[in-house]
Amino acid sequence: MKRGAGRVASSPARPDDRRGFLKKMTGATALLMSARGLALAELPAEEGPTGEPLRIGLVGCGPWGREILGTLARAPWARVAAVCDTYPAFLKRGQELAPGARATADHRELVGLPDVEAVVVATPSHRHRDLALEALAASKHVYCEAPLATTLEDARAIAQAASSAKTVFQGGLQGRSNPLYKHVSRFVRSGVLGTEAQVTARWSRKDSWRRAAPTPEREAEINWRLRSATSAGLPGEVGIHQLDVASLYLGALPEAVTGFGSTLAWRDGRDVPDDVHCVLDYPKGVRLAWSATLASSAGGAFTLFQGSNSSVMLRETRGWLIKEADSPLLGWEVYARKESVLDESGIALIADATKILAAGQKPGEVGSPEAEKPPLLAAFEDFFRAIREGAPSVCGPLEAYQATAIALAAQRATLAGARVAIPRDTLSLS
Repeated sequence: MKRGAGRVASSPARPDDRRGFLKKMTGATALLMSARGLALAELPAEEGPTGEPLRIGLVGCGPWGREILGTLARAPWARVAAVCDTYPAFLKRGQELAPGARATADHRELVGLPDVEAVVVATPSHRHRDLALEALAASKHVYCEAPLATTLEDARAIAQAASSAKTVFQGGLQGRSNPLYKHVSRFVRSGVLGTEAQVTARWSRKDSWRRAAPTPEREAEINWRLRSATSAGLPGEVGIHQLDVASLYLGALPEAVTGFGSTLAWRDGRDVPDDVHCVLDYPKGVRLAWSATLASSAGGAFTLFQGSNSSVMLRETRGWLIKEADSPLLGWEVYARKESVLDESGIALIADATKILAAGQKPGEVGSPEAEKPPLLAAFEDFFRAIREGAPSVCGPLEAYQATAIALAAQRATLAGARVAIPRDTLSLS
């Protein structure tokens, strides 16, 4: 993912010019215009949490569930007390990643264990509802993967139950915990883009989504993503993460979405498109163009925010600020590494720049544990802090529900090849 590039020098502004410019800026933006602003604009560096280990039960030991187990195995503040899956082969693999954990094929048994404080819902999306509701009713903390569900009714039921629960609920939208994304959001909210113009996001991977199984029954079960009756499609299973980050950065929710979908690469009887294009209408005329394909890996995944002064391009662990020629001078540019991105000179955005500068090193040329922390690990650290320290959930019931409702609207638009309105009342839990 990393691309090397030579460092480019930048000339500082003359003092008189700079003072005149700073007088015109708001306080928040002015901080970004000084060398010290690089430190002040940044989120405080977070060390790994400490405290009594959180006793976790995970339901769903498929590929993503096992990714979660592998992440938790490296976290000293977490102890996987139980794992659950109805498929024996997956359950065995899950237990191998969590030695000593109790293994069961019945999620009700796991939820009822006194030793389990928090339940991680990592089952197929259409099976989240019953498990999440039972865990909340048992007064367990719940981490529920995104989307919350594949129907608006089920997603609302989960979110309403979570809203009235006294335990912590966190939706699995990792972008809200990604150290880089949190850092860059400060720049965007400060107005560094100028007038927001448009957002472009893309996700590309060559993958049929079809999985082989030993029996026809198991094959039908494991390939739930290929059927519209059980799948939220590319918008819900993949796009929800990029759509949520866009809404977070824009500080608004979309009002409508137009979608188009085709099955081009994998014509195997599925009724979920493998190639999708959506345009989401945000307030003030801003639009997000999002596309995804299972036919090609070219380009990978990225999100690009474009404005009249500058643009920000994000990949999962890398970010760049691309300035317009006539945009105001940013005082901390002299410290920044420049890299070629989109045929332009982009300023590398580093999540832990302050700590790196304090060590006498240059951001972008070296990394740090916080800057390079996997977003999944950061998300579970936030979950731990919300439970043990009383910190606010980074993705509470309402936020998780709204992201799901928007993604499901995009899926409906894709299947219909039409424009679908997103009324305000569908984004509310009341």
